[in-house]
Amino acid sequence: MRPAFKIHAFFLLLMLAGYTAWAQGDAKATARIDATKITVGDQARLFLEVQHDPSQSRLQWAYIPDTFNHLEVVEKGKIDTVKQGNIVTYKQRLLVTGFDSGAYMVPALVFPVIPNNGTSYTVQTDSFSLLVQTVAVDTSKGFRGIKGIMVVKGSWLDYIWLMLAAILFIGLIIFVIIYFRKNRKAPAPVVVPQGPVETLQEKTVRVLRELEQQGLWQKGQVKEYYTQLTDILRNYIEQRFRTPAMELTTDELLYSARGHKEMHAQLPLLTNILQTADLAKFAKAQPLPHEHTNALEQAIQFVNNTKPVVTETPIQAQ
Repeated sequence: MRPAFKIHAFFLLLMLAGYTAWAQGDAKATARIDATKITVGDQARLFLEVQHDPSQSRLQWAYIPDTFNHLEVVEKGKIDTVKQGNIVTYKQRLLVTGFDSGAYMVPALVFPVIPNNGTSYTVQTDSFSLLVQTVAVDTSKGFRGIKGIMVVKGSWLDYIWLMLAAILFIGLIIFVIIYFRKNRKAPAPVVVPQGPVETLQEKTVRVLRELEQQGLWQKGQVKEYYTQLTDILRNYIEQRFRTPAMELTTDELLYSARGHKEMHAQLPLLTNILQTADLAKFAKAQPLPHEHTNALEQAIQFVNNTKPVVTETPIQAQ
């Protein structure tokens, strides 16, 4: 082999180090790490990038545990979205650290892909080797013994400021008590405003909007977000259609909905909400950001579409 070809091949391998990708179908997953070795307690950054065509299939984000192989994920960055034509690129940064020295593997992360037509498949990143090293110790110098505790003599003057502060604080409390006793007024009567009665639909939409304001999935509490969302929706169905929705499984509830004329018309909305919630709660999948917001907006749409229509009977003149 010629020397020039060897040099080019060597630099090509250096450019590919720390960068891996697996692709199948319309989806492609890549990852890179910015360090191959760190000191105990230091952090390495792992960058994830997935390209996907939403018009062709549905992408589920990889399940990322908090610990793996003696390594810890100390921070999971938010998933950023960039769209170019039909292709959407999702990016996320992870901070990885280790507190035990040794060589450990950052495992491959698997992303499920569900095509609109065809068999589901997965794309994944490769694994990375990360060396965690201890701090170098100069063994040429001898060890030094631990010094004993030194006792410092003190006097009451050391606490003079604390004593003055305590006297001032007690005096302030006595002044406040005397002042409010002399200026105490009778409480004003509480006037309860009489407003319109909130309907079941209005209450349900209000509770859903309050759940949106909590920002649970933005804080990483995806399972809690979908648990509250489905509980609110099931409670509405139970009161609106006299169906024990809180006690039924997803399949049982969807089967029961087919027997209701109003719910049957909204069956695609209800199916998407419940199935997305089950994936997040039981399959440990992590829906994408737009799927979180879509689930809540579809729940509100379901409530508004099943609002009972009130018809007023005209009064006939005698």
